[in-house]
Amino acid sequence: MSAPGAPRLRLFEFTALLAFLAANVAFAIDAMLPALGEIAAELSPGNANRAQLVLTAFMLGLGLGTFFSGPLSDAIGRRATIGWGVGLYILGAGLGAIAQNLELLLAARFLQGIGAAGPRIASLAMVRDLYAGREMARVSSFIAMIFILVPAAAPALGQMIIGFAGWRGVFVAFVLFSATSLGWLMLRQPETLDPLRRRPFRFQSLRAGAIEVLGNREVRLYTVVMALGFGQMFALLSSAQQIFADVYAITEAFPRWFALMALLSGAGTVLNARFVMRLGMRRIVRAAYAMQVIAAALMLGVLALGALPAGVAFAAFFVWAVSLFFMAGVTFGNLNALAMQHLGHLAGMTASVVMAVSTVLAVAIAAPIGLAFNGTPLPVVLGALVASAAAWGLMGRAREI
Repeated sequence: MSAPGAPRLRLFEFTALLAFLAANVAFAIDAMLPALGEIAAELSPGNANRAQLVLTAFMLGLGLGTFFSGPLSDAIGRRATIGWGVGLYILGAGLGAIAQNLELLLAARFLQGIGAAGPRIASLAMVRDLYAGREMARVSSFIAMIFILVPAAAPALGQMIIGFAGWRGVFVAFVLFSATSLGWLMLRQPETLDPLRRRPFRFQSLRAGAIEVLGNREVRLYTVVMALGFGQMFALLSSAQQIFADVYAITEAFPRWFALMALLSGAGTVLNARFVMRLGMRRIVRAAYAMQVIAAALMLGVLALGALPAGVAFAAFFVWAVSLFFMAGVTFGNLNALAMQHLGHLAGMTASVVMAVSTVLAVAIAAPIGLAFNGTPLPVVLGALVASAAAWGLMGRAREI
């Protein structure tokens, strides 16, 4: 139920707006990928792998900030929560632009991640305010379909900015992007949370809400499954620039290949939006993880063969990477909808707990895999195989909705 008297935007504009808000997260990650080499050379010349922590620090802040963003949005409303979050995001971006050492840059990215949690979670809660069940999953898939364009374009945009302003210029772009999304929200989208449904932001309320959310067996299960899926995807993102450059000698063309990979994998969200009403969320998610188990096993076989022609080896890796991002497009919207389905009265808290726990767990999964980079894609592929197999098994224990 939306706030009394608040008109709905048309579906297209609503989904585009929420995708644009959520895209602050994707932009903050993917636009940094071309910059990791320069950051490593300037701030961590002795250990290039440490530059991956620029992504990990952001994700850790995002995960921790997510826990508070949902309850805050339940207390003060979705729009105000997004406003506070964007403010912190801009502050973190400003600090990142002037950081003179890796430690300060990581602190700035951590703050930026905390801020990004506001629009990320309040946007999900807005969807739950207006939609439910498989219809909510369909809307989430449409949002993801638009959202996929940002990861496709972000590395190329980041590389272009770096070309004339250096890696620090990317942080200025973060400020402009987030300010634009906030302005669109404030001008066009009314508050969706009925004042009568607001919950005070108190420790006791947070504790009681978290206990209720985590006390639900299905929510716990979907949270762990999401962490496994998100962890393997983020491990690939963290290592992508090094894999392309060090393994396949692709540097200048990296943004173009990454864009193609993102666009091809976006077909997952299109297919999910088309078939989720017919097949159901659980069945689609389980099939996607089964597909990734097979794809990762085949990729391990390719790596085991070794000494393949460079073009063949890269083609195999590229196809596998597309399959992993395809899996993400098929699963994440459905898992969010499954987790929130029976807890509409705690939409903000549920979104916070699920996304906070899954993100922090995903960082714990992805960081060791990324730092284990050894000049081959083996750590990332093996991590995906193990994580997808575990997720597939857990989904077999879930109930269909």
